[in-house]
Amino acid sequence: MKKAYVVGTCDTKFEELKFVADLIRQSGVEALLVDVGTKPHEHSVDITSREVAACHPSAPSFLDTVKERGEAVGAMGEALAAFLPGRGDVGGVVGLGGSGGTSIVTSGMRALPLGMPKIMVSTMASGNVAPYVGPNDIAMMYSVTDVAGINKVSRVVLANAANALAGMVKGTVPAGEDRPLLGMTMFGVTTPCVDMVRHALESEFDCLVFHATGAGGQSFEKLVDSGMMKRVLDVTTTEICDHLMGGVLSAGEDRLGAFARTVIPYVGSVGALDMVNFGAMETVPEKYKNRKLYVHNPQVTLMRTTPEENTLMGEWIGKKLNAMTGPVRFLLPLKGVSMIDAPGQAFYWPEADEALFAALERTVQQSDRRRLVKLPLHVNDPEFAAALVENYREINP
Repeated sequence: MKKAYVVGTCDTKFEELKFVADLIRQSGVEALLVDVGTKPHEHSVDITSREVAACHPSAPSFLDTVKERGEAVGAMGEALAAFLPGRGDVGGVVGLGGSGGTSIVTSGMRALPLGMPKIMVSTMASGNVAPYVGPNDIAMMYSVTDVAGINKVSRVVLANAANALAGMVKGTVPAGEDRPLLGMTMFGVTTPCVDMVRHALESEFDCLVFHATGAGGQSFEKLVDSGMMKRVLDVTTTEICDHLMGGVLSAGEDRLGAFARTVIPYVGSVGALDMVNFGAMETVPEKYKNRKLYVHNPQVTLMRTTPEENTLMGEWIGKKLNAMTGPVRFLLPLKGVSMIDAPGQAFYWPEADEALFAALERTVQQSDRRRLVKLPLHVNDPEFAAALVENYREINP
């Protein structure tokens, strides 16, 4: 049976970590206590912090040289991220910690594949956990009290975490209909298109639709990088607007990077590249106050991208497409890129769209394998959805 890895800083949290490890063992699952502390101690552990530190990709002796706590925490996180994937017996990981411990342990968890059980008991779990979780299936459990001793509250919280991980490690996943995974990206303003594409292909594929909210795009590409998903229809690349213009739904600089790394066939489009996302109207940065703004709902304000910004995006996307060495088909709907980029709608601006298309044509190095496909259609036209499916089938025999 695979083993449960109980991970934390044993110089400060040994009692709590041992409590969790002992409970897991009592349930019939072998547990290993892994120390990721940066200070010496005399507690008995299964894997020492020096063993973990030795896996650091560039500074395996950092425990002897790093003096600043913050630097040591960062280095130990990098070391754990290299250590855990190299172990062939990991059945699941549970971590305990405050802010520093949470940073270290979740760095290691993020390096593990999707589906591997991961539970983090943390004092930070009731706040913004996005920096710790990212596009990964990490279960964050709020510790309620600090992780400082076994008491009436911590006993229950830690026991729940221990029993949960033991159950995950021992449990089985029911068999299902294992059709190939096909990932798609969608926003509210491209939903009609993606729904039509999904309905056309769902009898053959297990269609996974990712909401293009930043984390959605990251999760989409995480599955590609993991090898679990090798078929994609990236209809909605709107997160690139937020990345380049400072919106709140950015998927980061690495958006589109997974397709270059994995060389899988890539079909994409420019869905919702007409908008940058912000929160409520009062949160829009001052420099954008005089722009064309659209209140999507009380919590979301959209900003129309300009011709200059579309030129920037076209060049950025073009360079990303050029880095892909697998088959590429990138479809351009010349009559509008979102539900509100259409005649009579708030973001209809043909000149801005044309700037995007022109920049792509200038930048993309087209060949038999890498093509731009220009269509006199709107992104939500049935004919455009049909063209996406056709191009998908062409490069995914």
